[in-house]
Amino acid sequence: MHLDHSHDAPPALGADAHLPDGRRRALRLGLGGPVGSGKTATVAALCRTLRAELSLAVVTNDIYTREDAEFLLKEGVLPPERITAVETGACPHTAIRDDISANLEAVEELEAATGPLDVILVESGGDNLTATFSRGLVDAQIFVIDVAGGDDIPRKGGPGVTTADLLIVNKTDLAPYVGSDLDRMARDAAQARGELPVLLQSLRGPEGVGPVAEWVRARHRAWRARG
Repeated sequence: MHLDHSHDAPPALGADAHLPDGRRRALRLGLGGPVGSGKTATVAALCRTLRAELSLAVVTNDIYTREDAEFLLKEGVLPPERITAVETGACPHTAIRDDISANLEAVEELEAATGPLDVILVESGGDNLTATFSRGLVDAQIFVIDVAGGDDIPRKGGPGVTTADLLIVNKTDLAPYVGSDLDRMARDAAQARGELPVLLQSLRGPEGVGPVAEWVRARHRAWRARG
């Protein structure tokens, strides 16, 4: 289920769009959201769905561990050399918005070592509703919330909910068990976000990550078209 806003808006340019040798660099997509919202599961599902058609790599962020990267490696969603981890040592938000140097180095090293790449997914560590990515790090950002966090989250807003290029309301299959009203969440999200797209997702459902994967395809097409 999704709110049918435009998925083909061209990505805003973040850092320089070209590599030192003049080639177009990979599209960088940031995924943020609260702890347990399903960011890593969404990254894994996107990799499985898109890896046959797009050249992908992933950077994960955790405060003191490499747990999310290790999960992706264990699941075999991409070759090991295409997955790397940043240990932020502090608030995850700092490493994706304020001091992006470690993440920027990670994405540039991935591109140099395994390129040419089409898309690099940068997953934030779990943070709150204020988490946003620096446009010097990513070209577009996805924010993931889940129904178990309460159906009032879209109404509460916060920069992650209101300004991300895509909002995912995840784990919709749990709604009957946690008392969340999906229709209400969709209405509140639409009101908070205006024309920005919202996708309601259950990775256990028949569509799975399909609509989000199509959004990524559209962003990549727009990115290449700006070449």
